[in-house]
Amino acid sequence: MGLFDKVFAKKVCDICGGDIGLLGNRKLEDGNLCKDCAKRLSPWTTDRRTSTVEQIRAHLQYRDDNFRLLPTIHPDLVMGNNTKIYVDQDAGKFFVTAYTDWRNMNPDIIDLNQVIEAKVDVQEHRREIYHKNPEGRNVSFNPPRYEFTYEFEVKIEVDSPYFSHIEFELTNSSTRPTNRLSPEYRYLEQQAQQIEAVLNRRPQPADVITAAAQVAARLAGAVQAAKPVQPLPEGSWKCACGAVSTGKFCAACGAKKPEPIPAGSWKCACGAVNSGKFCSTCGAKKPEGPKTYRCGKCGWVPENPANPPKFCPQCGDPFTADDAR
Repeated sequence: MGLFDKVFAKKVCDICGGDIGLLGNRKLEDGNLCKDCAKRLSPWTTDRRTSTVEQIRAHLQYRDDNFRLLPTIHPDLVMGNNTKIYVDQDAGKFFVTAYTDWRNMNPDIIDLNQVIEAKVDVQEHRREIYHKNPEGRNVSFNPPRYEFTYEFEVKIEVDSPYFSHIEFELTNSSTRPTNRLSPEYRYLEQQAQQIEAVLNRRPQPADVITAAAQVAARLAGAVQAAKPVQPLPEGSWKCACGAVSTGKFCAACGAKKPEPIPAGSWKCACGAVNSGKFCSTCGAKKPEGPKTYRCGKCGWVPENPANPPKFCPQCGDPFTADDAR
C-alpha cells in the first residue's frame, strides 16, 4: 500500500466501532479514536496520544461513573470568576468548570485528599510608556515609566490516573488589575489565598474570606449602581452563580442555600457561626475592617482612603503597604 493509500484508508474507532472521517481521527498509542469519543474524555487530559485503547476504555468508564455521581454532589462553596471551583465541603469533594449548567457538562469530581498541591501564581506583565520628543519620535521618560498588568494563574496538581494537572486563569485579558494597591488586586489576592487554603486543606484565615467579600461587594455595587434593583419573588433566594431558586439547593449549579446569620454574629471561614472575638471551632480571629491609606511622607489622604493612587499627588512618594493603617 502506498503512502497516498495509507493516508486516505478508511479508519474505524477502536472504542465505538464507528467509521472515522478523513479529519476526524484522534491517534492513540495502539489504535484510533473518533472525535465523538474524544469529546467524552476529561477536559484536563493531556496524554491521549500516548494512551492505549484499553486505557481509553477505562477512562471513559470512569467518566460515565463520574456522571452518575454528580447528582450526589451539593457544592456549598464556590471560588473563582469565569472558571470556578465548586466545593462540597461535607463530602470533601470539588470540581472545576467554566459552565453554569455544570450537571450536564460532567465536570471531573475530585476528592480533596487527591490534591497534591494547589497554588496561585501572580505574573507581572510590564510595558514601557513613551513620550514624543520635539522631532515626533517615541522616547523613554527619565527615569523610564511603565504600565503593569497582573495575571493570576491557578495550578492544581492531583493524584489521578486520568490527569495530573488542572490549570486556569483566575483573571482574563480584560480583568487583569493594573495596580497592586487597587481593590481589584486585593480581591484576587484574597481569592487566591482562599483557594490555596481550601484545596490544601489548611485553616482559612477569617479575614481573608471577609475582606474578599467586602471588596467583591464594593465592585459589584459599582457595576449595579446604575441598574434598577428588582425585588426577588417571595420565598426565593439568589445563588452566588446568579441564578434565582426557591428550594434548598440552586437549580442551576446545585449549591446549597446559605443559612441566615443571627444579628451580631459572624461566619468564620471554616463555616462556623460565632458571636465572640474568636471562632469557637477553629480559633480564628474575628476579621477586622478593610485597610485605609495615608501618605507616610506628607500625610495626604486619598479621596477614597481604601483605593490610593500609585503616587502621592502632593509629594510624589509612592504608596506602599507601609502606608496602610
